[in-house]
Amino acid sequence: MADTLRSTHTIQGTVLTMPVRIRRADTHVAMFSVPADAAQRMIDYSGLRVCEHLPGRAVTMLMLVRYIDGDLGKYHEFGTAVMVNPPGSAAKGPKALASAAAFIHHLPVDQGFTLEAGQKIWGFPKIMADFTVRDGRTFDFDVSEDGNLIAGLEFRPGLSVPSAFTSKAQVLTTYSHTGGITREIPWEMKNSGMRARLGGARLRLGAHPYADELRTLGLPKRPFATQSSANVEMTFGDATEIR
Repeated sequence: MADTLRSTHTIQGTVLTMPVRIRRADTHVAMFSVPADAAQRMIDYSGLRVCEHLPGRAVTMLMLVRYIDGDLGKYHEFGTAVMVNPPGSAAKGPKALASAAAFIHHLPVDQGFTLEAGQKIWGFPKIMADFTVRDGRTFDFDVSEDGNLIAGLEFRPGLSVPSAFTSKAQVLTTYSHTGGITREIPWEMKNSGMRARLGGARLRLGAHPYADELRTLGLPKRPFATQSSANVEMTFGDATEIR
């Protein structure tokens, strides 16, 4: 991210120097295998192609991130992401996921500063929403817009993953599309306190238009896997327009 170190963005009077740093967050992610043709129709506007990890199947992820300490403040974020191939690639099969990246299709948040920063710096499709989190024997949350439920997820605890497999920083790519422009966003992540399991979550969908889109993918159903991380550090570089 060396080229982004000198760039700055002013959001609501605050100057952010790139890369943006998240010093602590926690995450809960549910991964679903969905029909590739339905996922492709949902994200066709981006110009990107879904990664078929199995014949006719694509991966959609629903995730809650609680940002605890970072340059964008403290907030909640709910993401719908579809795994896509890098532009020009038509890779298929389980190994193709190693080079695939997440395209962010929905991204509700609950704070205005990160809403504006996400839209202006990276072109993320952020909207304002309300979050209710119940963190007890199971981890359960709802996300709604103006009282209209988008989705809720209840997670059961997974098995602990040794930190030797997770503590090394990962260099990743994410894609966004707003205003007719598709962007590539470089970022890095390092986490600890990871848990994972097969299945492990129950999805609820409301009457919101986002929920209706998720129904076109055959949701709600059981995810093929879930994971959570208790401590996540991230950095995000400047976006590059690719379409």
